[in-house]
Amino acid sequence: MKTKIILVGGFLGAGKTTLLWEAARKLSQAGKRVGLITNDQASELVDTVLLEHTNTSVAEVSGSCFCCNFPGFTDAIAHITGKKAVDVIFAEPVGSCTDLSATILQPLKHKFAEKLNLAPLSVLVDPEQLADILDGRMSGLHMSAVYILRKQLEEADLIVINKTDLLTPEAVAALQKRTAEQWPWAKVYAISTKTGESLEAWLNEVLQSNEAGTHLAEVDYDTYAEGEAVLGWLNTTVILQSKSSNWDIYTENLLNALKRRFEELNTAIGHVKLLIKTGEGFVIGNITGARSFLTIRGSAGESNEARMTLNARAQMEPDTLKTIVLEEISQAGGSNITSDFTALKCLKPGRPNPTYRYDYIVG
Repeated sequence: MKTKIILVGGFLGAGKTTLLWEAARKLSQAGKRVGLITNDQASELVDTVLLEHTNTSVAEVSGSCFCCNFPGFTDAIAHITGKKAVDVIFAEPVGSCTDLSATILQPLKHKFAEKLNLAPLSVLVDPEQLADILDGRMSGLHMSAVYILRKQLEEADLIVINKTDLLTPEAVAALQKRTAEQWPWAKVYAISTKTGESLEAWLNEVLQSNEAGTHLAEVDYDTYAEGEAVLGWLNTTVILQSKSSNWDIYTENLLNALKRRFEELNTAIGHVKLLIKTGEGFVIGNITGARSFLTIRGSAGESNEARMTLNARAQMEPDTLKTIVLEEISQAGGSNITSDFTALKCLKPGRPNPTYRYDYIVG
């Protein structure tokens, strides 16, 4: 039996992890055996912690992107399929990665055709960013970061406009039409992971179609490298302790404080994600998009100890990002909460150096 590999790319903040969560949940409920692979330039991922709650097999490739560590990616596939037979594996590459068709899909088609069945490359996109790009605006991003976003869309087999719940039906239809005109070789879907609108249609497409990596993008790696390097990356895990705290309120206070700091500096946010887990449950919060859209869901309740994983991607120097995040964590709980950092990594991504890069479409 071949395992279906569904690669879901897209820029930071597009909603990829939420889509994978919902898709994995739906397939698991339908009796499918599902695996998930996350990816980042560093470990301590909110995505991994969250997706472990889907009751599916989860593997993480950290320290480099899938394309720059192709053996690590295939090892993660083998790790999941080695535990038990798996019908479907969803894989979420780093949000600032592009050139996935040439560096991941073509090598997989060439080297693993007997074991793996590849779905079309889906690229998820935030509607506000998409509208800005189509209008020739930067959406608050550096021009090289916009270059990456455009290249992601250029190589997509399926362009998936997310967050349609934020738009009127007329605006969704108009955005779909413009997207199809700009990238006519890609199928265009419009979905909402929040309401579930059209999620089933996209899921049926990636499960049934085997037309993966049908074209390649021409990518200037100097511009690509610059686009990644303009972002500071921070991943941290913190043990929070107090006599008793409401961690949902703490989450809201911390995210609002970070949002305010970034807005004061007029800096673009790729995303800020945090997940706080207690024995009572977990709460997850996100700041995404050009307008710093903030969402919080779930509940961690009240307790005297919690474990927080926080990931931040913002258009600034890593040291500045680190200073802001550490200051706001220390202030969010006042004197009632102590913070013990068990892991803290802050970096600027290096130049992409893919393991393989095919210049032709593998049949």
